[in-house]
Amino acid sequence: MNNYLDNYGVVDARREKRIKRILYTLLTIAVVGGTLWFFLRNYKEESRVREFLSLLEKQDYKTAYSLWGCTDATPCRDYKMEQFLRDWGPQSDAANVSAIQRSKVKSCDKGIIQLLTIKGQEVNLYVDRATLVLGFAPWPVCSPRVKL
Repeated sequence: MNNYLDNYGVVDARREKRIKRILYTLLTIAVVGGTLWFFLRNYKEESRVREFLSLLEKQDYKTAYSLWGCTDATPCRDYKMEQFLRDWGPQSDAANVSAIQRSKVKSCDKGIIQLLTIKGQEVNLYVDRATLVLGFAPWPVCSPRVKL
């Protein structure tokens, strides 16, 4: 009769410990996952900008132009290769790629806006999330409000 109450509450204590472990594990996974998502959410788009700048540094202008969604077979209607070379080529302000500074990244719904500083001038590049195509950002912010 002495052993009858020896195990009283042991099962409840084990269940309580198991529930606490599960909750702490879920909380840790949520915090670590949220932190990783916050810091890596624009990784692909930012690496596309780095790839573009490295192609400019190698002076591989055709491949850099193709990152804008333009090729020899299907050139961009409004951004011809000649204009691209004026903007990014060897005679442009962006010829010294090591002097280009990448700074702010603004995360938008469908892409990012990467701010580049080239010889004191700010250039906003837009990278589409779905296609990873580069382009000039039409505005310096993601969703501008037009004042009427």
